[in-house]
Amino acid sequence: MLITAARIMTAAPPAGAPAGGAATVLAPGYVAWHDGRITAMGGGKPPARLGKPDVALADGVLLPGLVDLQVNGYFGVEFGATDAAGLATVLGRLPETGTTAFLPTLVTSPFDLMRASLSRAAAILPGLGGPGNAAPGARVLGIHLEGPFLSPKRPGAHNPEWMLTPDAGRVDELLAAGSGLVRLLTMAPELDGAMAAIRHLTASGVLVSVGHSDATAQQVSAAAMNGARMVTHLFNAQRPMHHREPGVVGQALSDGRLVASLIADLHHVAGQVAAIAFRAAPGRICLVTDAAACAGMPGGRYILGGEPIELAGGDGEPPVRADGTMAGSALRMDSAVANMVAAGVSLADAVAAATRIPADLIGRPDLGRISVSAAADLTWLGDDLRARATWIGGHQVFGAALS
Repeated sequence: MLITAARIMTAAPPAGAPAGGAATVLAPGYVAWHDGRITAMGGGKPPARLGKPDVALADGVLLPGLVDLQVNGYFGVEFGATDAAGLATVLGRLPETGTTAFLPTLVTSPFDLMRASLSRAAAILPGLGGPGNAAPGARVLGIHLEGPFLSPKRPGAHNPEWMLTPDAGRVDELLAAGSGLVRLLTMAPELDGAMAAIRHLTASGVLVSVGHSDATAQQVSAAAMNGARMVTHLFNAQRPMHHREPGVVGQALSDGRLVASLIADLHHVAGQVAAIAFRAAPGRICLVTDAAACAGMPGGRYILGGEPIELAGGDGEPPVRADGTMAGSALRMDSAVANMVAAGVSLADAVAAATRIPADLIGRPDLGRISVSAAADLTWLGDDLRARATWIGGHQVFGAALS
């Protein structure tokens, strides 16, 4: 397969550039692949040895498939309570948003229920291709546990009554229930036993993220020293930055060991503040949707973490709990990129934050970039930055037939 495009955003920095550097832009350019892997790419016309293009994209921009590390549900499906058919629906339809790989996310619920949800996912995923499955749906990279080891002082939409301290027994029970699928765990590092849990989780291959936390900057730094490498939904449900106590936010922006995720719907975080984060931490911001079951659906009542949320519908506003607390989002990943561009972030930086940066963070350097040997996971955005077509493993899984 050979595609030429008016513009290609590789999401890979130029040779010799720092890892967080701006992505290479090819205008025009080409990408070729075979057996699901990119075999050639470059600027200008493709060499004659590659033959005639199968597809020529005259407008828009071709970029790597988008990678979302926090998806609680979508298209009416809530991952904490879904079955195989529900998960298959989400896998099949997420490419409509430009997303080609993601982490289904389970939020805080009663411990036995959370463990049961993990066990159910561990039984379902192998039948759908398991982590890293190829076409016809988005790749599942593992599971993100957002809780239950969170701070009741910063609950957000999570029920404080279900929050627990991270003792070794509880951590091991969740890891065992997940059968190796737990890939990311968000926790509050100020809790009793948290530092030991961070070390244990890191040694077990789980990425630890600081979130729903009232930690001081010093406590966040200690978490990073013990292995934490991420901060979950920067600015939301965490100690804010103060000029005398930097808090979670200040440490996240100033600490080169940490990558911070950002819900880019312009409701959780104002555009001006999002732009400040990109400038303060270049190469260390990744975009997430934090989508709930209401995403891609009409307004109405849905479920998040076993409790109701209400989506008013329209204007991209997030769903809320009965008390008005924002509870996840109805955001698309292609819209997240477009929102950041509208906020003043360069397209190259917004694309990197939705592709290479989360892929690298989760330990998948074969995803999130257009480069030789990377997976042929691509999305074509129109000039309005809306997904027009998506390929996973070299197979077109969304959009009008182009070849």
